Amino acid sequence: MKVIVAVLLIQHPYGACSNNTCYGLADYEREVESLVEMACLMHDMGNPPFGHFGEAAISSWFKRALQHLPVFNYEKNNRSFSLAAKLAYELANFEGNAQAIRIVAHLQKLNLTYAQIACILKYTRVGTEPKPAANHPNYYLKKKPGYYQSEALYVQELQQALAIKPGHRFPFTYIMEAADDISYCLADLEDGVDKGLLSYQELANLLLLEFKAVREKYSDAQSLHFNGKSFEQLIHKAVTRADRETVDQEHAFFLSFRVGLIHPLVQHAAKAFVDNIGAVYEGNLKRALLEDDSPEHAVIASLKNVAARVIFKAAEVETLELQGYQILTGILDRYAPLLHLNKDEFEDLVAGKKSPFVVENLLFRRLPGKHVKAYKAHCATLNEKDYEVWEMYYRCRLMQDMVSGMTDQFALDEYQVLHAMRHEH
Repeated sequence: MKVIVAVLLIQHPYGACSNNTCYGLADYEREVESLVEMACLMHDMGNPPFGHFGEAAISSWFKRALQHLPVFNYEKNNRSFSLAAKLAYELANFEGNAQAIRIVAHLQKLNLTYAQIACILKYTRVGTEPKPAANHPNYYLKKKPGYYQSEALYVQELQQALAIKPGHRFPFTYIMEAADDISYCLADLEDGVDKGLLSYQELANLLLLEFKAVREKYSDAQSLHFNGKSFEQLIHKAVTRADRETVDQEHAFFLSFRVGLIHPLVQHAAKAFVDNIGAVYEGNLKRALLEDDSPEHAVIASLKNVAARVIFKAAEVETLELQGYQILTGILDRYAPLLHLNKDEFEDLVAGKKSPFVVENLLFRRLPGKHVKAYKAHCATLNEKDYEVWEMYYRCRLMQDMVSGMTDQFALDEYQVLHAMRHEH
């Protein structure tokens, strides 16, 4: 769905000129289409099990664990600008977007062009850099880590090759982001209805109420029309079509709603791309294409608000999130002994030497080989200065790579294996 929306955005008939400056995109429609399609498919691949809650679980666990690793001198370096403090800050703030860049650059070493990779570099802040204040001029582009310190050199090379200024985006990232917004704001609601959290009639009423509340904040929201119909009429049409359906009413509702909704949102995002082509080209437009206080923005906000309030806070969803938190925390607890070995002891495990640490040896052998190879490659580039700090940083990365690369089901299976208990018969 996201790829289809992206293609519609790219094929929209607006030109790409501003102030008598043309950017030549019309000559590269298929190339741009290929880049953005790949970005839409790839940019979520760094997300850990259980999504954003998984990110929080990993971050929380490392924030606690780092306080007990002497190499980081956590208490001494906290809030300072030391290397150890910066690396500890990054490790305690796991981010799926940054992990995607890590997968491309070092874990999978995918044979991609810099332009392809730049399309998924959504945020421009390195993980060791503190999050800026909400009133900072570059807050939007730096509100999350876009890449880790382990990939900093790689990103610098990418920026130089594509002439991207530090702190700026690649232009086509805005298209990928818009496709993501348009697709998932409705997909999350559809999932909620499909799982029985609410009916399509209840959803329709919630959307009408939310849009009524939200549109007052946006200019001309009441004049918004979708192919001649207001947002309210669009919802009523979808409900009427669903009520007449005898087989799959939910599908009928969302089919009608999606058909009426997507093209106007795509048209608006495409127009925003062209209207702001100068800032987009420079990569310093400080907002998403659909976040412009427009009527279309009011619709997107309404859909997201209902999803956040009704879907994501449903008891069933929150239970799954708590289970996910327990699973990831439990896995990391079991692997924690690997972080408490000193440098020489851990290097013996890596080298396959005989070790007195039986449990640690068994845990190490469970780590994916590609992740261990990445750890070795990183350590091979280190010099004596700050070696122990960097080695532990990459050891922590090794554990984050391991747990974040799991699927939900594999994480559950690994948790159960590691927590197996003897039963009395």
